Amino acid sequence: MLWLEQGLYVKIVQLEEGPRPLPLRSGFSTGNAYRVLGCFNPSESADAYYILSNDRDEIWFICNRHVRTVCLNAGNIEFRYVMTEHQESMNS
Repeated sequence: MLWLEQGLYVKIVQLEEGPRPLPLRSGFSTGNAYRVLGCFNPSESADAYYILSNDRDEIWFICNRHVRTVCLNAGNIEFRYVMTEHQESMNS
């Protein structure tokens, strides 16, 4: 297990031919920012898997190729929040 900067939030940008599981088919949405709970990097892979809580409060390991950074907010303890249009356009 590899731990990350506390308060790192990411958004989902799913690659249709990307590694499984596909986040948008697994309870995640494009309009939310998700707090990274941890990160796992299997030794046999160049990919890392972020540990995220989806919109159904399930814990998933999502490949780093499906996520983009949103912000650092160590003061926030929410698992996810709805991004504003301003935040989405700044991070596109």
